[in-house]
Amino acid sequence: MIHEKVNLLLADDDTDDCTFFREALEELPVTASLTTVNDGVQLMKLLTKNLNPIPDILYLDLNMPCKNGFECLSEIKSNDKLKYLPVIIYSTSFDIDIADTLFENGAHFYIRKPAEFPNLKKVILKSIALIVENKNGHPSKEEFVISR
Repeated sequence: MIHEKVNLLLADDDTDDCTFFREALEELPVTASLTTVNDGVQLMKLLTKNLNPIPDILYLDLNMPCKNGFECLSEIKSNDKLKYLPVIIYSTSFDIDIADTLFENGAHFYIRKPAEFPNLKKVILKSIALIVENKNGHPSKEEFVISR
């Protein structure tokens, strides 16, 4: 069990995926609050409007309207206030070259959205635990992709 409360932010345009994420989180031994946004413009407005405190973890979908996850990651990592925000890429697609680029651009982990609910719970719990245990560190490239 993770003993500290974590503030999570999920940026994903798929409302079903947001619902599944929330339901999975509610079944985990974690005290967490979850805020969701549905596109990259909403995300960046929320993060840059004196959000205090900033979230403990951002789960970022890559393929969103208005501004995609790649653009958001770049803006986050170039912003002095946000650059240490742990960003976990949360996407249905997976390409090793894209994953390598995301790692190099400062993302902490990459989760390919699991199709099965029990696996979704496992990867969410694992990702939260990894961030909480390793407060300010960046994972190695070998640990970057989280699977069940």
